[in-house]
Amino acid sequence: MPRIGVMTTGGDCAGLNAAIRAVVATCTGQGAEVLGILKGTEGLMADPPGFVVLDAGIVDGPLLRQGGTTLGSVNRGNPLRHPMPDGSTIDFSAKVKAGYQALRLDNLVAIGGDGSMRIMAELARRTGIRFIGVPKTIDNDLAATDSTIGFATAVEVAVEALDRLQPTAASHSRIMVLEVMGRDSGHIALSAGIAGGADVILIPEIPWRVAAAAAAIARLAARGRNYALVVVAEAVRDPEGAQAVVGPSRPGAMPRLGGIGGRVAAILERATGAEARVTVLGHVQRGGQPGATDRVLAAGLGVRAAELALAGVSGRMVAVQGGVLGDVAIDEAVAAQRPVDPAGQLVATARALGISMGDA
Repeated sequence: MPRIGVMTTGGDCAGLNAAIRAVVATCTGQGAEVLGILKGTEGLMADPPGFVVLDAGIVDGPLLRQGGTTLGSVNRGNPLRHPMPDGSTIDFSAKVKAGYQALRLDNLVAIGGDGSMRIMAELARRTGIRFIGVPKTIDNDLAATDSTIGFATAVEVAVEALDRLQPTAASHSRIMVLEVMGRDSGHIALSAGIAGGADVILIPEIPWRVAAAAAAIARLAARGRNYALVVVAEAVRDPEGAQAVVGPSRPGAMPRLGGIGGRVAAILERATGAEARVTVLGHVQRGGQPGATDRVLAAGLGVRAAELALAGVSGRMVAVQGGVLGDVAIDEAVAAQRPVDPAGQLVATARALGISMGDA
């Protein structure tokens, strides 16, 4: 009986449980045993390894609807450079391999983002373990796939926030600034801004000018509009070129972004004379029930990953390219990120709708 492991790693997002469900349903349907690895690579490094047996009973409807991940996840403690109390790092890849072997796994399905895929690819090279990657990230910035699990639901959350902010903005004649996540890319801000009727969208891929953003708001006032909706991606830099960072970062970790929405609100308030308020969505975009789009995507990617794992394939990531579900070499998957294309169709759509991107 083949034994397949499945784990979630990196930040959580909506649709992870739907992907786990698809892996389990496919594997058990073909007579394989599935072990859920608890807390990602930490579960494999534990002695004994942390795991649960996943059988057909968990593929029932309730798991499909749950947010987060039933297996737990971590987005710190890279096993290749595990941080120690004295500030040094240790390569724990041998521990990962030992856990993989102790569980007698034939293959491992790892559901993660770009950072997780890079770590898993290097672990496979160093240890020889087999794995198949499943892309998930609300940032939607993996170059090898058109869609990632979690993005669609995050956009829906941001659109709902804009729908709720608009009547308050109109009631009080305010500029409402909504800060959304997305790490270094502006995909959430751009899609949510278009769908939610934003007047200004600021993304890190397009440098913005205070005068241009203020002029866009002034044009609204000139035609009788008493409010404005502004969407800001968390990685947008202020006019001095600085990123807004929340608190100190852990050693070796990326800085935690946050706070640019407040800076933009204060700047626009001074530049326009209008009252401005900011709403920061933060982790609200990651949680809650997955939307239908993410459920369908997670199902398709999970089934394809399970099929590859059962076939003994390794070093591939399942992906959607041009609307076709397939898979790519993991090296191709992690070779580059996919930022918003400033000359792409979505930016052109926003401009055609009269939305300012802060540059004109």
